[in-house]
Amino acid sequence: MADAMADAMAIDGPRGEKRKASVFDDDSGHAPRRIRPLDPDVVNKIAAGEIIVAPVHALKELMENAVDAGSTSLEIVVKDGGLKLLQITDNGCGIDKQDLPILCERFTTSKLQKFEDLQSISTYGFRGEALASISHIAHLTVTTKTHESNCAWRAHYGSGKLVPAKPGQSPDPKPVAGRQGTQITVEDLFYNIPTRRRAFRSTSDEYNKIIDMVGRYAVHCSHVAFSCKKHGESSTSIAIQANASSTDRIRQIYGGSVANELIEYSTSDDRWGFKAKGLATNANYNLKKTTLLLFINHRCVESSNIRKAVEQTYTSFLPKNGHPFVYLSLEIAPERVDVNVHPTKREVNFLNEHEIIQAICEHIRSKLAAVDTSRTFLTQTLLPGGTWSASDQQASSSTPSKTSGAASGARKTPARNESSLVRTDANMRKITSMLPPASTMGAGVRGDGISSTSGVKATITGTNKDVEMINYETVEREATACRLISVRELRAEVREEMHHELTEIFANHTFVGIVDERRRLAAIQGGVKLYLVDYGRVCYEYFYQLGLTDFGNFGTIRFDSPLDLRELLSMAAEFERSATADASGGVDKDGDGEMDVSEIVELVADQLVERREMLLEYFSFEISPAGELLSIPLLVKGYTPSMAKLPRFLLELGPRVDWSEEKACFEGFLKELAMFYVPERLPATIGADDPPAVQGGDKDVDAETVARRDHVRFALEHVLFPAFKSRLVATKSLMQTGILEVANLKGLYRVFERC
Repeated sequence: MADAMADAMAIDGPRGEKRKASVFDDDSGHAPRRIRPLDPDVVNKIAAGEIIVAPVHALKELMENAVDAGSTSLEIVVKDGGLKLLQITDNGCGIDKQDLPILCERFTTSKLQKFEDLQSISTYGFRGEALASISHIAHLTVTTKTHESNCAWRAHYGSGKLVPAKPGQSPDPKPVAGRQGTQITVEDLFYNIPTRRRAFRSTSDEYNKIIDMVGRYAVHCSHVAFSCKKHGESSTSIAIQANASSTDRIRQIYGGSVANELIEYSTSDDRWGFKAKGLATNANYNLKKTTLLLFINHRCVESSNIRKAVEQTYTSFLPKNGHPFVYLSLEIAPERVDVNVHPTKREVNFLNEHEIIQAICEHIRSKLAAVDTSRTFLTQTLLPGGTWSASDQQASSSTPSKTSGAASGARKTPARNESSLVRTDANMRKITSMLPPASTMGAGVRGDGISSTSGVKATITGTNKDVEMINYETVEREATACRLISVRELRAEVREEMHHELTEIFANHTFVGIVDERRRLAAIQGGVKLYLVDYGRVCYEYFYQLGLTDFGNFGTIRFDSPLDLRELLSMAAEFERSATADASGGVDKDGDGEMDVSEIVELVADQLVERREMLLEYFSFEISPAGELLSIPLLVKGYTPSMAKLPRFLLELGPRVDWSEEKACFEGFLKELAMFYVPERLPATIGADDPPAVQGGDKDVDAETVARRDHVRFALEHVLFPAFKSRLVATKSLMQTGILEVANLKGLYRVFERC
């Protein structure tokens, strides 16, 4: 009997055990649950909850609608953090009386007619969901007057439809006295969603969020006046005049300490289709947390990628744990932006995100470096043993002093540890100026490629600081997403080989200088340590990874006139044959070298011509059916590979690329492309004032080599090493062969102390 009772009780399982959901809705165990449509009221409330998460989101939608209506003045009144009352009054174009009946119905809008219009949308709102969502979770009143109307019209809404102001009255809009524009009043937000209403613990927190959002739009909308206050109070929390400048707006909202240290920046790039401008604090100001006012196509959004990139840019200029204030207005061609990816439009997607972010951060970095000649910080005005008085302390804290070098910050800190000082300014004196000429190590150029460039011509248009610059031209080409499993596997292999500590060193390093161009050595500083880097090895890793990340979206280096592919291959093959003959004492062991050269040239040329469509699609590597080389891939803007290495690169594509298997083919081609892009070894610099012992066989180095050296130096310091910070995944093999720690500041101080 006891066992039977136990079995009966065990039907529902022990207490606390989660019971599995049944797929039947009756005791018979045969009829499945029926699928039924949700009630429209439930659907609308769910949608409203996704769009209006808090009072600040309702206010953001209403402000954007007001600015879209051409308003030049916005007045905002808030009660209980917006939960009890949220009212916004504008002087825009108003709403026509005939449109009031459908104003709060879902997906009614004047800004969008067909789906294709999303590709060129330039207004804040477009889906017609904001007012509809608000009307389902609050009591909504609209009072509006157009320029043509003789009076204003007031309408009340509930659940997306017109409702009477009082029971028994008509729901039709009523004529009232009013001024040009629209006033929208939202009362009792979330009154019919008690769980959401109870989730807001503090009305003051909600009001602070509203003030923050109003302040952001007040800074960006430079032609609009803003005012925001609590209901029943005479003083305003924010009051901005329409003619106030952006700097004055920041001063009134965020304080004079921010406004006094602002620098203005503006940049654009037709290749990526963007324009960026804004204001950012310099190195004299820092916060405990980054303040980023980000507007993309005039819509306030958030972007963790942009925030991280901006913070990374400032690490070289601010003290540890210091963060900037940045206002960024980014305008991108509407067809390159997808704004319809988030219910509240808080996030957007756009093409070439990484390239745009990198271009903006590099511009901000250059602006910061240009004004980073002095820092402001507080100094001690009393000698040790003195006593402080109230007047002395006030005078000291109110008088900043300027000095060159890095700032220690305005906060009180212990005595600085000299062995922990780090280099913060990449524009300081380079280590190159402290080293003697390295010409005594040898002469000549290592044979990474063929010294002759006969028949190879790139479009060189001018000089910039004695550095050759190629003429860049933007072409209309949409970026394509790579869905090839083989490429994804190659990317995963790089991530698996990632050395986290070394990657962090490169992400936060300071470039010190080039040490030896013949051995391709450069010095970087990471923290308090100095490292010697084989930049040839690092560039190889970087260009290979760049080929994987930009797969199918390469730029092109086009030649003024097509190059004969077979002639280039013949040059490389002849060079290899001569090198082999010299190594064997001038004896051709096979006895048929000429035949071998021609056979090799034809074999490699046939392989490349046969696969020209694939090479063009994936690598922007264009070859004509007749065997003419029209273009090669462009991996990075600002650096041009040595055209002397082009014949060798083409020849190596034959034996070193497995054309029969997809993954091996892509891996082999990208590795050869990376090897082609690696800066070549260059002879040491020889000066006219050097002693005769130094002026050895390299004094006859031609002007072309000198110009090439200048180009490589400039690219390493201003293009490649800065790119390593954001895009290089340092691998374990690079840790073993590509970097060497040569000095540790703390260790040197211990040595000096013993001396």
